[in-house]
Amino acid sequence: MLELSIAFPIQVQNGGLFISRGVGSHPARRLTSWELIFVERGELQIREEGKLLTVQAGESLLLRPGHQHVGEGIFPADLKFYWLHFEWLEVKTESVRQALLSIPQQVVVRDPQYMISLYRQFLHEQENIHRSIALECILLLMLQQLSASGSEELAKDSPGVALAWKARQIIRTQFHLPLSTSVLAKELHCNADYLGRVYRRVFRLTLTEALHRQRILAAEKLLIGDALSLKEVTLRCGFNDVGYFRQVFRKHTGLTPAGWKRRYCKEHINSG
Repeated sequence: MLELSIAFPIQVQNGGLFISRGVGSHPARRLTSWELIFVERGELQIREEGKLLTVQAGESLLLRPGHQHVGEGIFPADLKFYWLHFEWLEVKTESVRQALLSIPQQVVVRDPQYMISLYRQFLHEQENIHRSIALECILLLMLQQLSASGSEELAKDSPGVALAWKARQIIRTQFHLPLSTSVLAKELHCNADYLGRVYRRVFRLTLTEALHRQRILAAEKLLIGDALSLKEVTLRCGFNDVGYFRQVFRKHTGLTPAGWKRRYCKEHINSG
């Protein structure tokens, strides 16, 4: 039998998922532990010792212990974020291989879907009756992702990486328009194949996948209300065909638009 002795530099306390209904605000408090937040949808605003921090979808925020935190205004109706509390520990084991992780306080996560899958796995493991080291393992994977995302942001000044980030910004703000790889390349005055290569290297996604993800995020918000028909949602999110929209939506969420809407209405709400 193989026996392993593992020393972790962190200890998880608890975590959860917050889904807003457009009421209430983040409470004022002074944390005694670290809090890691990842926004899946909407925009979260928190003040830390008076400094306003605005966290948008796809971004992560690290709140520090010993600091005063308070929400800014009422929670937006479309806000959805994951949260996790943990502590740093001192590990004094000479044989442990040390790896330096530089975790930025706020960063755009390079692979948001992977981060979401890690949080979902964390919440699943948290439900187990017997506590597992899987919680610390998952948190370390999250922190590694944030460290890597921060390193990539520092490298934005290199020509290829800067081009990829410009393409990402266009996708985030103009996804509802008839965008394509060729249109993006033309707007950025570069070769389409080159743009596709650097974008995939930086964000681990093709341009088409990135565009679809942004459009589906927008569709999720629009589907919450009853004001728009499915065809109107399809057109507002940059798709021309309802059938193709359904296909892409199911690929990215695992549900049909109608199924996603039903699930949203039933999802558990907690206040973090």
